[in-house]
Amino acid sequence: MIKARISVGYGYEIHFTRSVFSIRNSVLKKIISSREGKRRHEILVFMEKKIATLHPGISDEIIRYFKSAENISLVSAPLVMPGGEGGKNFKLIENLCRIMAGSHLCRQSFICIVGGGAFLDTVGFAASIVHRGIRQIRISTTVLAQNDSGVGVKNGINMFGMKNSIGTFTPPFAVINDFSFLDTLGQRDWISGVAEAFKVAMIKDAGFFRWLCRNAGKFKSRDKAAMEKMVRRCAELHVGHIAKSGDPFEFGSARPLDFGHWSAHKLEMMSAGKIRHGEAVAIGLALDSFYAVEKGLLRQKDFDLLTVSLERIGFRLWSDLLLKKDRRGRLEIFSGIREFREHLGGELHVTLPNGLGRKIEVNELDEEIILNAIRHLGDK
Repeated sequence: MIKARISVGYGYEIHFTRSVFSIRNSVLKKIISSREGKRRHEILVFMEKKIATLHPGISDEIIRYFKSAENISLVSAPLVMPGGEGGKNFKLIENLCRIMAGSHLCRQSFICIVGGGAFLDTVGFAASIVHRGIRQIRISTTVLAQNDSGVGVKNGINMFGMKNSIGTFTPPFAVINDFSFLDTLGQRDWISGVAEAFKVAMIKDAGFFRWLCRNAGKFKSRDKAAMEKMVRRCAELHVGHIAKSGDPFEFGSARPLDFGHWSAHKLEMMSAGKIRHGEAVAIGLALDSFYAVEKGLLRQKDFDLLTVSLERIGFRLWSDLLLKKDRRGRLEIFSGIREFREHLGGELHVTLPNGLGRKIEVNELDEEIILNAIRHLGDK
């Protein structure tokens, strides 16, 4: 018998800036040239279609940016593609892989991805399997991507009616959060990512949770300073968990950062993407926090503060899909528990708040309590 134990180290930086493709902004150039000294670097840029629409002329700006850079070659004009949850499928993956392979990139080249979380997931998955992994630089353009999905180590696509059922763990080479992209977001996308901030605050930082509640009105009114502060702290908490949890690739069975997500993922898929991820997470947080109150883990006043704050921001803590039944007359949302367990590894591990700023894992969920939670939200 031969035993082998492999330890692989990863490291990446998250940069916060504005106008990343301005010739005067050197952040991206420095990231690319930080390895292998003076060698020539090739880069291929994929951009979400919505970004090209909201920022006319950005493709020309990107071309000018790389023309001004030493030792960096832009392989082609930026490639504009559809984003969103509807684009997270194998058809697009096949097209992306064909483009990457046809561009004759090597593993030391760079894929630059400009877009929201779903677009980062999709292009990142393709980049992770071509040549078994091409370096990817994520330029996150939504609140949710900047404070949550874009700063993590996962990517994937939706298949078989399940959220992110196929994917890989692939840390990015670097992440750039460009706050100027947030200025052009519609109101739904502007507030959507704030739900993820409440998620991580409730299980990791009580002070941050209270700050979020105090500033709920500022998020709704599009206060830039409050939003940028929230993004930074949320990203810090997420990356801190990934780096220090001892299980960044989730070889174990628990996923603390998926508090409130078993129902959220199911609602997204049931709605065919009409419910945004953050909107679904807000509902999921309310359901699981109600459950925590019933189990004596969370005070009623903290649950009330959570729901009131989410509603002040603009979230609707309800969907008629919560009452949708399957062919057997069973609430379809309950199948989200089974799918969540399968995604984890066979045994259910659900994270709940254990008081503000702390967490606990439970291995079963009482469906009667969940049903009461649904009734409570329906009565609000």
